[in-house]
Amino acid sequence: MKKIASFSVNHDLVTRGMFISRIDGDVVTYDIRMKTPNGGDYLSNAGIHTFEHLFATYARNSEDGEKIIYVGPMGCRTGFYFLVRDTLSHEKALSLMQKTLDFIADYEGEIPGCARIECGNYLEHSLHDAKEMAREMREVLRTWTPEQMTYRESELV
Repeated sequence: MKKIASFSVNHDLVTRGMFISRIDGDVVTYDIRMKTPNGGDYLSNAGIHTFEHLFATYARNSEDGEKIIYVGPMGCRTGFYFLVRDTLSHEKALSLMQKTLDFIADYEGEIPGCARIECGNYLEHSLHDAKEMAREMREVLRTWTPEQMTYRESELV
């Protein structure tokens, strides 16, 4: 079988940040790398779950909400996939990610979609963990630029 794009990145060299993973027609996939791959420190399941609810809710309610296709965690628990229409520039996608991290880091209140009838695992949430994840990642992306969003040649397998 053909190797998929996610497995074409040398995970021993990848750092935290926001990277363009692939572009398929009018869909851009970003890797939001929140933890260093194979670093021994991974995102908690409960934190990932809450972060996903807040990320998806905020992004889809933004002024560019109709351009958001998917927000979801990486199975390795080092970050998230963020899929958008290519009508959302890399600059605007980065800005939206930065605003999303601010929103999650400062969020107080009920977790959207957290009721039993709305969520398939409504008991496994951690607002504390999600906020901590957002605080750590917003420091990484605070001065991030679109030029940094491309994986370096040395990071490709």
